[in-house]
Amino acid sequence: MKKILFISVLGLFSCSKNTQTHPPVGGVLSKNDLDVSRQRMKNLNSQERYHIQEWINGQPVKYYPTQLNYWVDAQGFDQRQRRQDDTFISYSYDLYDFDQTKIYDQPVQRRDARFGHFDELKAVEDALRFIHDGEEVTLLVPSALAYGTYGDEKKIDNDIPLIIKLKAL
Repeated sequence: MKKILFISVLGLFSCSKNTQTHPPVGGVLSKNDLDVSRQRMKNLNSQERYHIQEWINGQPVKYYPTQLNYWVDAQGFDQRQRRQDDTFISYSYDLYDFDQTKIYDQPVQRRDARFGHFDELKAVEDALRFIHDGEEVTLLVPSALAYGTYGDEKKIDNDIPLIIKLKAL
């Protein structure tokens, strides 16, 4: 009887876990967690900007920095007149990594998208505001303005800077 009681008590205690508590998804993070995350992104952005600049230095094409933190192969690009919300644009773009390997066989293409009403990569949406109809530009985009920390959950991994060849149709 003592054996059964001992085994029962041992079994009861072995079932209880020492669980850690985590904030719920979308929950409040501590100031320290936010500071660590902010510092990580700052360091990652600095590293990516350095590597992109090194890549640019080895290219025959000249690239120009924009105010939003990406580069484009058109001088004065983000100084042009900006397209307004509720105007329409048709466009397509191809994605490449910095080895210049095309990521997807088919381009991303949208017809008659209306500014202010479509969700696109930050750099692409910004560039579409300044691109002329029929123009094609190449964007060099840090990961924070591309697919960021999560990637696209298909072929683009997390924290990957991209080359985007964008064309206004």
